[in-house]
Amino acid sequence: MSYVGRFAPSPTGPLHFGSLVAAVASYTEARERGGKWLVRMEDLDTPRCVPGADADILRTLEKFGFEWDGPVLYQSTRMEAYRAALEQLKRGGHVFPCSCTRSTEGPCQCIAGDRWRVRFPGDDFTVLRADGIFAYQLAVVVDDAFQGVTDVVRGADLEDSRPRQMHLQRLLGLPTPRYRHVPVVVNERGEKLSKQTLAPALDLNRVEELLAEARLFLGIEKRDLNRVPG
Repeated sequence: MSYVGRFAPSPTGPLHFGSLVAAVASYTEARERGGKWLVRMEDLDTPRCVPGADADILRTLEKFGFEWDGPVLYQSTRMEAYRAALEQLKRGGHVFPCSCTRSTEGPCQCIAGDRWRVRFPGDDFTVLRADGIFAYQLAVVVDDAFQGVTDVVRGADLEDSRPRQMHLQRLLGLPTPRYRHVPVVVNERGEKLSKQTLAPALDLNRVEELLAEARLFLGIEKRDLNRVPG
């Protein structure tokens, strides 16, 4: 099977150094395996999406030398696919309606509600939010299967998502990619770099320097300019 990797940012603001590390990790492995590297825009959480951020992200990736294969997939165009997956889960009796709040303790006892959740050992999880937005866990497994993604290289902060996604893949009869998780970048307070922790945007005047820092963080030598950005 041919290798297909992907990088899937959310257009909630500009890319930061943590984003660059994730992109370098996935891009480098895809190119070293002679495979494809896709870009997917995870723009489902519309209240958090920033107008124009998607275009800014793509310009930044181009500036740093990333080349993706095929058109960028926007999750906002995939609602029918997510609805179909949810209906399949309903038919199989794998989901239940829920009205619990995040502060609710213990197993869910709901018999009705605006959210739909999947039973899962340890902690049930949401696949459709009360505001009608499909949850990340459902969308990502549907899209990985749709795009033929064989390998997912991403930050270790998403390692907890792997068993949930594998559970959904089994329920939906979808293939399971190989997963690899790389260390996350943290700030001086030990917090993961993110928009919530006010991580600064990548400085486009420091492209070579930042790429070198990302490669150093990941332990990647710049062996082949065709495989590693920059």
